This record gives sequence, C-alpha cells and structure tokens, in this order.
Amino acid sequence: MSALTRDEVAHLAMLARINLSDAELDKMAGELAVILDSVARVGEVAADDIPPTSHPLPLTNVTRRDEVRPSLGADVALAGAPAAEQQRFSVPRILDED
Repeated sequence: MSALTRDEVAHLAMLARINLSDAELDKMAGELAVILDSVARVGEVAADDIPPTSHPLPLTNVTRRDEVRPSLGADVALAGAPAAEQQRFSVPRILDED
C-alpha cells in the first residue's frame, strides 16, 4: 500500500482549497492510498505486446447507406407555417442584436 502521509493530504487539500477536519484528513489519507495503489496496479497490467484499444471488441458500423429520395419542396413544407419569408420559416426575434 502506498504510504500517503497526513501532511501530504493536507497539502493536497490546501492546493484544492478544500477545508478538511483532522478526522477527514486521516480518512482521506487511507482512501487516497487505495486509489494510488489501484492506479499502480493498472499500470502493471499494461504490456508492450498488447496494442492500446478504445474498445475490447471490434465495432462494426451499423448506419445505413445514403440514398437520394424525393423530399418535400419549400412550398409544401411552408404551407402550414403561420409566417414565411423568402422560402423560410419566419419566427419572432428572441435576441437583440447590437
């Protein structure tokens, strides 16, 4: 187990601007030591003969191919709009421009 002193935890808390009580400093020293040991253990597992990957299993693309299909024209799309201008939907301004 990594030895993290109470003073080191207090220094880290001061850098992070976190006020910890004496009991919290003692508790955090143990908890941070466990975290550091876990990270060190992960570093031991990594080997040079294993390439880094983003996923443990290969991914296949499941998207469909793009196909050109007929779509609505501007007149049909704007037919139900309460207001239209220059073949676009017209909506009330919500932000002032300077």
